Amino acid sequence: MLADILNSLKDIAAAPLARATTMPKEIYTNPLVLDHEISHIFSKDWVCVGRADTLPHIGDYMTVEIANQPLIVTRGKDNQLTAMSNICLHRGMVLVEGRGNAKKFTCPYHAWTYHPDGKLAAAAYMDKSECFDKAALRLPQAQCEVYLGWIYVNLDPDALPVKQCLSELTTLLEPYHMENYVSIFEEEHYWNTNWKCLTENFMEGYHLPVAHSGTVGSHFNLMDTEFDERGQFDHFTYQYFTKKDSAPVGTAHASNTTLTGKWRSTSIMPTVFPSHMYVLAPDHLWYLALLPDGTDHVRIKYGAAMAPEVLDASEDRDKLIADAKAFLDDVQEEDRTVVEGIFKGAKAPLTKAGPLSWLERENHEFTNYLARKLIPN
Repeated sequence: MLADILNSLKDIAAAPLARATTMPKEIYTNPLVLDHEISHIFSKDWVCVGRADTLPHIGDYMTVEIANQPLIVTRGKDNQLTAMSNICLHRGMVLVEGRGNAKKFTCPYHAWTYHPDGKLAAAAYMDKSECFDKAALRLPQAQCEVYLGWIYVNLDPDALPVKQCLSELTTLLEPYHMENYVSIFEEEHYWNTNWKCLTENFMEGYHLPVAHSGTVGSHFNLMDTEFDERGQFDHFTYQYFTKKDSAPVGTAHASNTTLTGKWRSTSIMPTVFPSHMYVLAPDHLWYLALLPDGTDHVRIKYGAAMAPEVLDASEDRDKLIADAKAFLDDVQEEDRTVVEGIFKGAKAPLTKAGPLSWLERENHEFTNYLARKLIPN
């Protein structure tokens, strides 16, 4: 069964864009496909878990689960972010939930306690256990890097650095100075859909005039969408777009001196495979970072940030932030209706693959990425 699904995926990926279709519906619904994704994608690729400035202080931490591995991402005494296992070395209990600030992490089961670097600090009543060596015990580490303000984590110790994987994208992003954008909110949502339905939805603008007619859709110059003609990239895809003069946001602030000409009104929308998507405008960005939870649910890190000069110039920063969040929340709800509906369609017996538009080029590139990862040579 899995082999048949993957062979179908391979055939679709091999087609040119003019003859490209959507992926087979089983890609979204079959648990064997998800198991394959966990083993070949989420256990091996860089996964974004949020913005670095949401953990600004020493001791700040947040928890996340990637490929069935609970992790703690924390800012250590050296002011660097690290990722380590969120599982006690004693009996396998989860150490901590959510986010906060802590000088140490204590297991709620038997009170084994760990330093922020993962080394065991204390474990009571272990003096008669000959196999216990406190000095040798440390929570396993995962790779963790900050890239232009984003926190990326990788469970594969042999993975290339994220900066190397995204070096070609870096050149495109650097003029925006995204690493200096200030986070205005970051939330976690839980939707009834497959993670790939949401990934594909975010990366294409074809649906904007219809699904988002009440919010962002009316402000896009859809026919001005630009793609990279160099071909496909291994780790990402992207598009450029501009907004109409009616758009309330999306252009550089008057005090922005780094963007010139058309770039003052041009946004870039990257998708970093497998599941990190964002819109980077001269004045703001908003983003999603996804993790699957079964075939039928997705965990979403959803947030936004603003260029510092925009916040500095505001006479009422709280209102500016509240208005921006309210608007993006409306966009999110519009997308939720769509992607939960798409997943219902994937489960319907009469559903078949449909042809893609040229505006869905990145969807076809995502298909190619999945084929490369799930069907290795």
